Amino acid sequence: MAIIKKSELKQMKEPQLKEKLLDLKKEMMKFNSQRAVGTTPENPGRIKEIKRTIARILTKLNQKETMEVVKKNG
Repeated sequence: MAIIKKSELKQMKEPQLKEKLLDLKKEMMKFNSQRAVGTTPENPGRIKEIKRTIARILTKLNQKETMEVVKKNG
């Protein structure tokens, strides 16, 4: 029930990853504001999903950045 499957994540280019990351962060802000007000989110399990997907995207972006540095200094 992941938002992005691992196979989809591998195929995405950097601009697509950054766009998806921005969308997920906006959605996470919405959930955080609901919790701050005291409203119960419709789907509390989605919060965990969003956090994990954000972490996966950040990991993927960091790996790409590391590979570029290694190739440059190689």
